[in-house]
Formats: sequence, C-alpha cells, structure tokens
Amino acid sequence: MTEPQQLAGNQLTLLQNGAEYFPLLCADIDAAQRTVLLETYIFAADNTGRMVRIALQRAAGRGVKVRVLLDGFGSAELPQSWVDEMVAAGIVVQWFRRAISPFTWQRSRVRRLRRLHRKLVAVDGEIAYIGGINIIDDIPHGGNIAAPRLDYAVRVQGDIAHQVHEEMRYLWATVKWATLRKRLNRMRVLLRHRHENAEGVPLQLLLRDNLRHRSDIERAYLQAIAEAHSEIIIANAYFLPGWAFRQALKAAAARGVRVVLLLQGRVEHRLQHYAMLALFGQLLRDGIELYQYQHSFLHAKVGVVDGAWATVGSSNLDPFSLLLAREANLVVRDAKFAGMLRDSLLQAIQSGGLRIGHTSLNPLSQLLARLSYGVIRLLISLLVRQRH
Repeated sequence: MTEPQQLAGNQLTLLQNGAEYFPLLCADIDAAQRTVLLETYIFAADNTGRMVRIALQRAAGRGVKVRVLLDGFGSAELPQSWVDEMVAAGIVVQWFRRAISPFTWQRSRVRRLRRLHRKLVAVDGEIAYIGGINIIDDIPHGGNIAAPRLDYAVRVQGDIAHQVHEEMRYLWATVKWATLRKRLNRMRVLLRHRHENAEGVPLQLLLRDNLRHRSDIERAYLQAIAEAHSEIIIANAYFLPGWAFRQALKAAAARGVRVVLLLQGRVEHRLQHYAMLALFGQLLRDGIELYQYQHSFLHAKVGVVDGAWATVGSSNLDPFSLLLAREANLVVRDAKFAGMLRDSLLQAIQSGGLRIGHTSLNPLSQLLARLSYGVIRLLISLLVRQRH
C-alpha cells in the first residue's frame, strides 16, 4: 500500500491485491454513516466474500443504506442463501442482467450479453474505490497456484468519490425503476458533469457504457500512447485490442518509445488466452517487449506512460470490455502516483515476468492461437452485426 497522496482536492491511495484492498474497504464500510454502494462482477462465496458480506450486514444493521449491484453472469454462482441473508439484514441486492446462453443471437437477447464489469464502491459519497479487484479470495482455489492474483485498485477521497457515488446511483436507478424521461434527465446532468472533467485535469473518472461513452477509456489510452516520449507500460489480463490500438503501439515503438506489455501467463480462460497469443508475433516484430506473468493469475488492467500518466480500472483491452461491458477506469496525471504504479509493475515484471521471444511459441500453441483468434473475431463480428 502506498502512502496517501493529495491531488487536485482528492486523496489517492494505490492498493495492490486484496491483502491491501479488503481490510481498508471493510474498515470504511464499518465507519459508514449514511450509504454504502457496491458494484462488482464477481461476488464469491469464499472467505473474502464472507468478510465483505458481514461488513455490509453490520452497516445495514446500524441503519446505513446499503445497495449491492451484482453482475448476473460473473456472480451467478453466489448461493441464494447468501443473497437471502443480505436481504434479511436490510441490504438491497439487485442483479445486472441475468446470464443467457452466449449462442443466442436474437438482438433483444444479445443486449443482455453486455456485462457489468465495473468494480466500484462508494461510502457516504466521500470515499470511493475504483479498480479491477473482484470480491474474491486473492489466491485461486483448486489449483497449484500459491501466489495472489496481481491486481490493483485506488481508494479516493474527494470530488471523484462524489462523482463515483452519483454514477452508481444513476446506474442503480437505470437498472431498477427509472422511466425513460428520468433516465434522460439524469443523463443530461451526468454528461455535463463528465464534460467538465476535461482533458488535462489531474484526475478523470472514465466510464464505458453503451450510449455516448462507448470509447472513452480506449480513447484515453490512445491519446496517452500518441503523446508518449519515452516509455509505455501496460499490464492487462486479456489483451486483444483492435487494429488502431496495435498500430498506435507500433508507431510509438517506431519513434523510439520503449513499449512494455505485461500479460497473462497462466491459462485462466482458454479462448481469450490462446487468442491473445496470436498477436505475439506481430507485436514482437513491431519492437514491443512482451512479458507473461507467471507467479499467479494476472488480473490487472493498468497502464503508465512516461512515468506521468496512469490509469487503474476494470477495463481489459479486449473486444468484450471495449464493446460490451460497463467499465470504470481512473486516469491520473501525476508523476508521483504514476511512479508508484510504475515501480510496482517493474517489480512484478522482474519477479514474475517471463520474457517472450520469437521462438517462445511451439507449433501446437501457434495453431491453437490462430484458431482461438478466429473464433473471437467471428463472435465479435456477429455481436456487432446484431447491434446494428
């Protein structure tokens, strides 16, 4: 955990992994006086999930308004008994789009493939957590991995925390009961507020939705990459960006910028993993350094440019995050904060990163990579066609 840092009227604390994140989160929930809002993709029925659930129940028991919004696919395995216990304690639980078969292509049902991938918490409108950490134990169960997932979040106090609170209230109302008129009126207020948080300011909350902010997170990355002078470091669990993003990295490397990608080294989701491998050859030819994280699963979605620009959030650089999911990233333009994240990433690369070379992929892996990449592109083309 880094020391809290003041920036533009906000206090920021960079958190790595659940060991730093959850004790602080539960302490803030225990200190809540008015509201606790929580959104997550995965809420697991494990020790971490129990710790967070009990903290939420304690808050509700002393009269705090507690709302929990869960993704219908990512949290599908949460036992109904846990939900019932939260509801009985006074917590209001809501689901964001129950899961459906991925092989269902009717347009009305394809919309339900859009997932809530944000990991946000707002406490009293004064404290917020933004990042990629799900409500789940750090160390995966049922395997031979003994090290925690590599992931990050930021604890924020200040204006950004209030903005997170308002955005979460809006999505809750959208999912729950808002009429079209209420949605539009609320949206106009939020869009004006987002516009005020313009480029060049030290802090920006960037949300990806399926309306006017489909590409905000990707555009922020692209702008930072285009302006890079010396170094780009990106850590991403599922790295399958489009042509424009890959060309931006290629152009940066061509003008002498060191481009470093820390990517998933353990096979967690086979299709995405092998599809990502299909890009390695071209990325290496473009002069980009590739590392695969070996200690555990990589779950980070972060980037640092020139040691002065940083982003931490929930958005992968893959078609599912960039085209379908609701995501939230915090952009920080500050050398101290970016330097702390950079140091953490370089340490992860040094201690757990395997450098990938042109001969690293065997023929079977190359075949699986090409097939998986083709399947991903086919799925995305079908989804995009259904959207239109």
